[in-house]
Amino acid sequence: MEIDPNDRLLPATEPASRRQSWRLKLDRPVRRVLPRSLLGRSLLILLIPLLVTQAISLELFYGSHLDVVSRRLTGAVAAEIAETLLLLERTKREPERRWIIDSAATQFQLGLTLRPRARLAHIGSTNVLGPMDEDLAAALKQSIHRPLNVDWLSDPHTVKIQIQLADGVLDVDAPRKRLDVGPIWLFVAWVAGSALLLFLIAALFMRNQVRAIRRLARAAEAFGMGRDPGPIRPEGAQEVRKAASAFNRMQERILRFVAQRTAMLAGVSHDLRTPLTRLRLTLAMMPQSGQVSAEALAPDVAEMVADVAEMDRMIEGYLSFARGEGVEQAEPVYMPALLEEAAIAAARAGAEVLSVEAEPMGEIVLRPGAIRRVLANLLENARRHGGRIRLAALADARWVVILVDDDGPGIPDHKREQMFRAFESGGEGGTGLGLTIARDIIQAHGGDIWLEQSPYGGLRARIRLPF
Repeated sequence: MEIDPNDRLLPATEPASRRQSWRLKLDRPVRRVLPRSLLGRSLLILLIPLLVTQAISLELFYGSHLDVVSRRLTGAVAAEIAETLLLLERTKREPERRWIIDSAATQFQLGLTLRPRARLAHIGSTNVLGPMDEDLAAALKQSIHRPLNVDWLSDPHTVKIQIQLADGVLDVDAPRKRLDVGPIWLFVAWVAGSALLLFLIAALFMRNQVRAIRRLARAAEAFGMGRDPGPIRPEGAQEVRKAASAFNRMQERILRFVAQRTAMLAGVSHDLRTPLTRLRLTLAMMPQSGQVSAEALAPDVAEMVADVAEMDRMIEGYLSFARGEGVEQAEPVYMPALLEEAAIAAARAGAEVLSVEAEPMGEIVLRPGAIRRVLANLLENARRHGGRIRLAALADARWVVILVDDDGPGIPDHKREQMFRAFESGGEGGTGLGLTIARDIIQAHGGDIWLEQSPYGGLRARIRLPF
């Protein structure tokens, strides 16, 4: 007999869906009770263990230490009363009974009064906070085996015990300090007060931590809506400070990205207008007669081809700048090998690379295509503006430093920083975006790049990348 595959799947999938449904039904009431804010949930996480701990402490004190001490104290008082009662019942002579009563007052601090022919009006025990009342009643019943009444409420300093005898009632005044281990409310107040104090301290601390997170959330929301809140001050826990610092760096990169793209769009029309104007003029001045020979048109065609090549180079630079890092994934790269590849590519383009020196180092995680573009831009600038090129790579525990030196004319100190602005470093056919692209890529890797005087007389580009 054949079995439908769907019949096999139903028993396996149906219980799973039912379990999921029951789980959702159980989660909904819990979500309604739980606070929605991070502060409320954090305080709840602190409050529940605190209450459990204090409850365990109270139970341990009340259920073990206090109970044991109470049984010992009440047992001792009950034994003294039972012994005194036994002596009183062994004699009927008044002088001897008076001596027993006086000895009980002296030795046991028990006030005894015998009321002949009296009867108990009440039998039982009044209740107070703590186990003392129950322990005393149980110890007296076990030791005396007579009807009795215990009054804890009439006198705050004395426990009044009435015992029914055959010929009357024996009144016993026992000092309460011999039965009471201390005010129970004091320990309860200490437990509740310490829990409340710790909770308030934790609430103040957590409020300060959550305040930093709220400030970060407000700044992120404002920045996402197009407003510039400015850098936020890192405060709070270490993780919150790191998040705030990361937000400030992200905000700075995005603002720089937007400013550079805006400047690029403003410069595109200006830079492209010159070759387009030349093309338009050349086309307007070309002879309209079909009798013109190809040799006569060759200079004009050559000029138009050069203009088109220049426009193509500009557009490629703009597209490279607009692409930025792209979606390339980071991967481990051996930097000396990457420098060798960049030097070989530069040599094929006509650059004179004298040396490539690299210290022994481990692999560094980066986007190799983007770093190749940085090195290509720097080497191309050195080829156009400088002369001979030297490449070097240094490494320590935290950073990899790449040096690109040339022996050209260099750049004055006050102009080096502005070379990283879009359209500022152009010249000799460049678009002025090479260094801008390089800084964008390096800073996106968590590093930096700057220009300085080369020891070989020209310009040095220093790149620093984190391991």
